[in-house]
Amino acid sequence: MNDQYVLELKEIEEGQVAVVGGKGAHLGGLSRIEGIHVPAGFVVTTDAYRRVMAEEPSIDDRLDELSRLDPEDHEAIRTLSARIRRTIEGIAVPGDLAEAVGRALARFGGHAAYAVRSSATAEDLPTASFAGQQDTYLNVMGTAAVLRHISRCWASLFTERAVTYRRRNGIDHRAVRMAVVVQRMAFPQAAGILFTADPVTGNRRVATVDAGFGLGEALVSGLVNPDVLKVRHGEVVERTIAAKLLAVEALPDGGTHEVAIDSQRREQPALTDAQAVRLVELGRRIEAHFGLPQDIEWCLVDDGFQIVQSRPITTLFPVPDSDDDENHVYVSVGHQQMMTDAMKPLGLSMWQLTAMVPMHGAGGRLFVDVTRRLASAESRAALLDAMGKGDPLVRDALETVLHRDDFLPSLPDPDPGPGGPPAGGTSTPVEADPAIVPALIERSEQSIAALERDIRTKTGPALFDFLLDAFEEHKRVLGDPLNFKAIMAGMDATWWLNDRLKEWLGEKNAADTLTLSAPDNITSEMGLALLDVADVVRRHPDVVEFLQGVGDEGFLDDMAKLAGGAEARDAIEAYLDRYGMRCVGEIDITRPRWRESPSTLVPAILDNVRNFEPGAAERHFEQGRQKARAKEADVLSRLRDLPDGDRRAAATKRMIDQVRAFIGYREYPKYGIVGRYFVYKQALMAEAERLVRADVIPEKEDIFYLTFQELHDVVRTNRVDRQLLDQRKDAFRAYESLTPPRVLTSDGEAVSGAYRRDDVPEGALVGLPVSAGTVEGRARVVLAMAEADLEAGDILVTSFTDPSWSPLFVGIAGLVTEVGGLMTHGAVIAREYGLPAVVGVDGATRLIRDGQRIRVHGADGYVEILP
Repeated sequence: MNDQYVLELKEIEEGQVAVVGGKGAHLGGLSRIEGIHVPAGFVVTTDAYRRVMAEEPSIDDRLDELSRLDPEDHEAIRTLSARIRRTIEGIAVPGDLAEAVGRALARFGGHAAYAVRSSATAEDLPTASFAGQQDTYLNVMGTAAVLRHISRCWASLFTERAVTYRRRNGIDHRAVRMAVVVQRMAFPQAAGILFTADPVTGNRRVATVDAGFGLGEALVSGLVNPDVLKVRHGEVVERTIAAKLLAVEALPDGGTHEVAIDSQRREQPALTDAQAVRLVELGRRIEAHFGLPQDIEWCLVDDGFQIVQSRPITTLFPVPDSDDDENHVYVSVGHQQMMTDAMKPLGLSMWQLTAMVPMHGAGGRLFVDVTRRLASAESRAALLDAMGKGDPLVRDALETVLHRDDFLPSLPDPDPGPGGPPAGGTSTPVEADPAIVPALIERSEQSIAALERDIRTKTGPALFDFLLDAFEEHKRVLGDPLNFKAIMAGMDATWWLNDRLKEWLGEKNAADTLTLSAPDNITSEMGLALLDVADVVRRHPDVVEFLQGVGDEGFLDDMAKLAGGAEARDAIEAYLDRYGMRCVGEIDITRPRWRESPSTLVPAILDNVRNFEPGAAERHFEQGRQKARAKEADVLSRLRDLPDGDRRAAATKRMIDQVRAFIGYREYPKYGIVGRYFVYKQALMAEAERLVRADVIPEKEDIFYLTFQELHDVVRTNRVDRQLLDQRKDAFRAYESLTPPRVLTSDGEAVSGAYRRDDVPEGALVGLPVSAGTVEGRARVVLAMAEADLEAGDILVTSFTDPSWSPLFVGIAGLVTEVGGLMTHGAVIAREYGLPAVVGVDGATRLIRDGQRIRVHGADGYVEILP
């Protein structure tokens, strides 16, 4: 059959998505796999859809109207999409198209029953399944009925759910077209869904079979609970047999109906174990063909399996590539760096090139392979100790993997590599001379100044050669043993104080108060400096009013024309000169920096104007310092009253001095990294502008979707693969919707970890205590810093905070985050500002509603939601 409007399944190539849609292309591919039986049929192509849409010009205007609607205006979307559907269903199928469908039906059996199924061009794709977004009709009989249901499938491209799904995935309504699959009906004894990877855990070696009696519609529509069988290595390892009360079956004259299942049969398995294993073998063959885990719809007909659909499972987190077949365990870098959002390829590759340890990319995130450290008894304890101090959920997840005796081999202890042992791997506190802090800061600033000076003359391929050398200097500065020693001195002293003072005085988290207003903390200084900016802005009412309406990045020049505007502009410019390289998610070089997008700071400046009196920064810092001094005097006095008190007090005083000298420096290396990153970025963006002028790329931000080496090649050759750019953009959109696991195995299993505690009230949300104190207030759930609208006394609830969030910390009463550890930046700054804080609260932004009253127990590590 060779027709513009109709193609047989066996004629279809997998790459013909634009002609036959995602489902049609997959069915064409399935038809070619040896041993896979697909019900025979054909596809009404997208040319037919285009032809029919052209019959009604008014649809164009309605699509324009649809694209202008607010995505949140559900009523307007519902009304307009219904009008479009009615219009499409009312269009008469042109005669030559109807004849082509009729001829195809005659070839496959004019009096047979058919399934008529939507197949959109944005459907069953590796990055977006669109599962359930368009319609399927079963047991359709006769040419007229098939044509009527083809029209319904075309119209189903504009159901409310399909329109909303496209808007959320950034897909243009006009860019999607509809083909329709018409297949001979299968009348099965049982049907269901096979996932070739466990859809809950992500484990690629465990297949899950959902099975029920009759047609699969009963399962898909949720009418019945399915039998669930888990198959691993050719064996059913877990089985749940449901009570199946109903089945959907075909009617003799067309259509389907629900039937009650005989009481004696309800709890019988829909599949035997042998059938389930055989089905999974077929699924593995399909998975190997498409190269991705599959969500497969199947039917059991006369003890043979027919496959009626296969699509990629788009919700699985990808697995890092490995050059061997061994088992591996990966730990998320984003959870350590407080940035769990997806990163673009340039950001990923730049971090990999400048990191001190090898990192693996997957799902737009970075992971470190800890397999060798975990498998070696000698290094395991240090690794678990370090991970536990950083994030107890990571430690618990790693221990969960360890308890599986067959997953990791026993290996000799690995070389610790650059940077020494993992943080927290020593039992004796590191002590250091406080004089190394100013020396390290000066050394870093000199290195960045030299980078800025030397990079100015570098362009083209020479720039990339220069940057590769600069990355080595970057790692040399970061890996300086003195740098490591300074960081560890502050962290070890903090842990020592918390452990000893709890043992000796019964006090939890005593170091939280002792670290208040510690010197040399660049991140806390950044928050206080924005209070000083607000002091300047506050003096000029015209400037305050102007800032409330800021909508673009050119506002500083316009503001300077107002009374007092020049002074306010200079204050903001001075702030940007010092901190403008920072931004949310700053480990990703592709994120817009404050210097590039200064309007990001405006909401925080206005909050400070509204919530604080002049001079708040100096008062805040001094109050913290006085509290720390008072706490020190109190602790030392109480220690001296204990047996052996003078010795304990002397050791404690030494550790307090170490904390005061070094804990602030904990924030500086990241500041230095981000400072270097901004210099790299400015040079790369200049190359991007040249590529735009040369018409190599349409927009300079397109370079973000290339790795560093790929960008080097593009600059060298003046050629780019634009199809690759499009694929990378689609993949990034898909990665944004994924939640990265703290721990990931090479089997694809996402291991979350759990807090194994019984000392919290029922119903409380458990997390990690990182900053002592208890506070009650209004929860403000904020997912983007620029959207913050905070009042004094509010408690900030967010997914994660990196240093860029610190300007908000000065105005809140407490902090709750989903990600974090004792020494991550949000925890350090919360302690610095004296904010009760609990981090690592899984699902906090979902479980706590904006505006609810909550109580944060910063010393005990839990959050109560109040009536």
